[in-house]
Amino acid sequence: MMRRLLLAAGLAAAAGLAVAQAAYPSKPVTMIVPFPPGGLADVVGRPVAEAMSRELGQPVVIENKGGAGGGIGMAQVAKAAPDGYTILMALSSYSVLPEADTILGRTQMYSYASLRPIARITADPTVLAVRADAPWKTVKDFVDDARKRPGAINFGSSGNYGTMHVPMEILKQVANVRMTHIPYTGAGPAVVALLGGQVDALSTGPATVLQHVKAGKIRVLAHWGTTKLETLPDVPSLKQSGYDAEYAQWSGLFVPAGTPEPVVQRLRAAVKAAAADPKVNQVILNAGSPVMFQDTPDFEKYVQNDVKRMADVVKKIGKVE
Repeated sequence: MMRRLLLAAGLAAAAGLAVAQAAYPSKPVTMIVPFPPGGLADVVGRPVAEAMSRELGQPVVIENKGGAGGGIGMAQVAKAAPDGYTILMALSSYSVLPEADTILGRTQMYSYASLRPIARITADPTVLAVRADAPWKTVKDFVDDARKRPGAINFGSSGNYGTMHVPMEILKQVANVRMTHIPYTGAGPAVVALLGGQVDALSTGPATVLQHVKAGKIRVLAHWGTTKLETLPDVPSLKQSGYDAEYAQWSGLFVPAGTPEPVVQRLRAAVKAAAADPKVNQVILNAGSPVMFQDTPDFEKYVQNDVKRMADVVKKIGKVE
């Protein structure tokens, strides 16, 4: 009799869990964007969140949580309850920051194992942007000036070891130049600083500056890719210009490790539908960053490879305070 009661209780609990998971989501979902408004993660996150809201039947609400090159927001999601109600729209700084923490001798804000990749949305090479009234017409002009005036040219970023800092450090290494790094809390503030003359240059995703390029306020000298940019087809790559520098800034959706598989599959289906939505594609493309979707299995492999590659890059950069 007792065995039958225990079995019945176990089956009831399992059924209750299945019903609870099947009912997901039963309340709004928070999408943490670990940067201030105006950067790539925000530009991508907003149309994706809106489309996911339609798929999930619940609002997906953006919460911008900037700081530490994206580390503060990523750490918040890594520590969140693994129930699918806190998700992350991360950039490729995800692959860098734990290794940077180790180099700096401090506790990691999050570990790679604490966040699970769900889907990649975009993957763009960053571009070298300067004001339209800057004296440099080509990347050669820029590098030559940096060699003549070591440390005089400064560049903005979204924070130490972030997606705007790392590519500039790569360029500094291959061109053998010195420049001064000025970190901000995100791409949006860094672009404002460039427009306002507080910094001379920056590396960022095309989506972050395309509107200012079209308005004649910013000039793009080169990009860190290997093929022609769809949104800036006349801009040469650094490799074409004689500098062996390559870097891609990707955006992707993550959840806390341990999120139940049925919830993961629900989110996976929702973000896949969002990435296939023509309106979402057009909004992101208009911003300057075409959708380059990867579903969970491929994105997991992509992230693993990126983590390994970026570990070597960060070790070469070394300690940056």
